Amino acid sequence: MSRHTRRQRRRLAMLTVGVTTALTLTACTTNPDGQNAAAAGRRSASPAPEGVVTAREASAIVSAYEQTNNKANLTQDSDLLATVEAGAVNVQSRADYKQFKTWTKKERNTYGRAFRYERREFAIPRKGSATWFAVQATATGSRNRALLIFDKIDSTYKLVMALYLDDKTSIPALAFDKNGFAEPADPTKAVGALAPNQVGAAFEDLAETGGKKSGAKLASTTLTKEARNLYTDRDQQDNSKYATNRYFAKPPRDPSVYALKLVTGGVLVAFPSAHTGETLLRPAYMASYKITPSRREAIYNPSSRVVITDEYQGQALAVLEAKGKPHVIAREYRMVDSR
Repeated sequence: MSRHTRRQRRRLAMLTVGVTTALTLTACTTNPDGQNAAAAGRRSASPAPEGVVTAREASAIVSAYEQTNNKANLTQDSDLLATVEAGAVNVQSRADYKQFKTWTKKERNTYGRAFRYERREFAIPRKGSATWFAVQATATGSRNRALLIFDKIDSTYKLVMALYLDDKTSIPALAFDKNGFAEPADPTKAVGALAPNQVGAAFEDLAETGGKKSGAKLASTTLTKEARNLYTDRDQQDNSKYATNRYFAKPPRDPSVYALKLVTGGVLVAFPSAHTGETLLRPAYMASYKITPSRREAIYNPSSRVVITDEYQGQALAVLEAKGKPHVIAREYRMVDSR
């Protein structure tokens, strides 16, 4: 995964891809070993509570990710990157590497440029309450804050989500317990209209049905309007005389959802989502015409065909409150297959 970029692309005016996001976290106050500063000075008969990692260990994990990621980006080494990445972010990174040769020179140079995550602030859950931790940081050369989530995969902490907010979006303060540990939320427990693990399906419903089902439970934001426009504008594309454009929700390749409690009683949720975009020739043209894939689609299947089905895998961020509808505040998609 490279630093934050804003790459947008449409095939047959179908789908916007590559918008990323960030978020502001309220980090726990820690000493270099990750203990709450106030709790560190108190003595107790019982052992002091521990986090899933200390702040020092978390910082070392982020630094190791930077170094390996920067090296892998130079040669698009998917196997090397997989030693420090997993989940939704790695699905997207692998697609970036596969499509790399179709990018502009400027895009390739930007992606391959080494960077660091600076101004780090950690949100570390108590040991036993989660297997993961979050960090707020700013990538070298970027003005946007990023939310990075590292989860323990096969005994190794790997980056599994990387989300950036735009300049106009802020995040409510996270909740921390009396020892300074971030408080994970149950992804299956409803907060207002939806549970954290239901937000992805609701978001994809906007593209598939225009929000006639669970998508109606989401608040109207710039990002939900863009998703709904995929449905409302599906028959108003340059190719609409010859073909139909349809979108269908599908399960994400990695269904992991990460949720943190807010001081308001609400929840911040980082979730995956996915859909396919189908372009199908109308019956009157099937005997004489075929659809030519774009350069990026041709990476996966160069053949001209009567139907092209692209697979998009995404990651996104939403705020859930007990009252009101969930707000989707960040999202990023990649086309990861075409057939």
